[in-house]
Amino acid sequence: MRPLLAALPFLVASTAALAEPARYELDPEHTTVSFLVSHVGYAATLGFFTEVSGGFVYDAETQELGEVEVRVNLPSLETFNDARDNHVRSGDFLDAEAHPEMVFTASGGTPTGETTGTVEGELTLRGETRPLTLDVTLNKAEEYPFGHRRFTLGLTVRGTLNRSDWGMTYGVENGLVGDEVSLIIETEAMRVE
Repeated sequence: MRPLLAALPFLVASTAALAEPARYELDPEHTTVSFLVSHVGYAATLGFFTEVSGGFVYDAETQELGEVEVRVNLPSLETFNDARDNHVRSGDFLDAEAHPEMVFTASGGTPTGETTGTVEGELTLRGETRPLTLDVTLNKAEEYPFGHRRFTLGLTVRGTLNRSDWGMTYGVENGLVGDEVSLIIETEAMRVE
């Protein structure tokens, strides 16, 4: 495990229980995994995945991160157009029938600021595993004010990838669909108690 974020004194001082590695799980009701990709150069198409799970181990005192795993159910794709959804799920793009999950794993990260860092990991998509670096911002870290009342980390995550690296070349050469895909992840991760 390597440091994810630089000094976050409010995290360390929150409770003595945080002075050791803790397991966090993504709250499925407050986790969004989405993407933007250019459509013929006119505008970017926005897509969402409605079924996401995962978690990680985080030590607030040492700022170390490990055991990151995020699983995305590819058939849960939603772009608000049935024909487009079916095409993106097909072998031209995600090949979701043959490879129904996209999985990101990582064993650590690198701090870039007081509440920011990068996570260097691997993304498995369409049966291919390639490196992927994500930029992470810690928005908030404290006990949830209602409902489950568990200690929660609020995270904003961004990244980019070239879909052709995973064999999705449809529409790249003629410019119909952009090669670069922007990843947008917003999540609340709850400490496992």
